[in-house]
Amino acid sequence: MNKEGHVLNAVLLSIGLGYIIYPAGDVPTFRMIAEVSVPVVLGALFPDVDTAFGKHRKTLHNLPVLAVIAAYPVYFGNLHYVWIGVATHYVLDVIGSKRGIALFYPYSKEYNLPVGVAVSSDRATAVTVAVTGLELAAIAAVVHLDVPVQDITTVVAGLV
Repeated sequence: MNKEGHVLNAVLLSIGLGYIIYPAGDVPTFRMIAEVSVPVVLGALFPDVDTAFGKHRKTLHNLPVLAVIAAYPVYFGNLHYVWIGVATHYVLDVIGSKRGIALFYPYSKEYNLPVGVAVSSDRATAVTVAVTGLELAAIAAVVHLDVPVQDITTVVAGLV
């Protein structure tokens, strides 16, 4: 996906997170949206910094980078919610893009699903919105249906 797609995904995801965590649509909902939106958008843009150096969709588009970003709130107490943006960037590139990403770079090729579209496609925005809907449905299932995913539940519970 392109930058606009990643920003759209992050903004919609931030709004969705606010309503998933606080469904009433009142002050706590909007506070949550405000709290997560900037870090999630910044995280969604971060992996594309590798266009300036290294190999795009490899250098900063892999699971070790995500692990380092996800560790920041745990070990340093900062960069909360940035990991969500990075993770959703990866999801969007794997599901929504024809090219995919190298999840285990430098030890692997690029991975994608056969449902993606080219970055310049007329359907890129629709695919972005559809992938965002799937991400929000998965998060809502974990939060509201007590899906037994211990690590994700712990992380999402930390959002509240």
